[in-house]
Amino acid sequence: MIRFLLPTLAVFAVGGAIAATANPARTALLDGYAAQAKAQSPAFAGFSAERGRALYLGPHSGGKPETNACAACHTPDPAAQGRHQRTGRGIEPMAVSANPKRFTDPAEVEKRFDRDCPNVLGRACTAQEKGDFITYLAGQ
Repeated sequence: MIRFLLPTLAVFAVGGAIAATANPARTALLDGYAAQAKAQSPAFAGFSAERGRALYLGPHSGGKPETNACAACHTPDPAAQGRHQRTGRGIEPMAVSANPKRFTDPAEVEKRFDRDCPNVLGRACTAQEKGDFITYLAGQ
């Protein structure tokens, strides 16, 4: 009985993960970043969750030493609640599975990238980096 139940559970788990990431606003946001990335680099071939994971976990040499990775405030587990380095204020989880509203408001997303990329990377994020980042966290 268990032998037959496991494949069913695996399909359900994958389907649930897909359903958790499927959001028209998030899809539109990623489509916009893809168009920008293609305009910035004709060699753009799509977003990568692996590159997004590396961006999230860091460390990066260009940013501030105390915030040289997104995980410095958001924790290495994107499904966990983070804590602001300076104020100690709680930060909602970054993973879409734990926070389904994440990456659905374009103005809020841009506001956060505009503020956080210079602190973490020492520069603005590219459209490809933004898309990679969201792609990684949408699968978490």
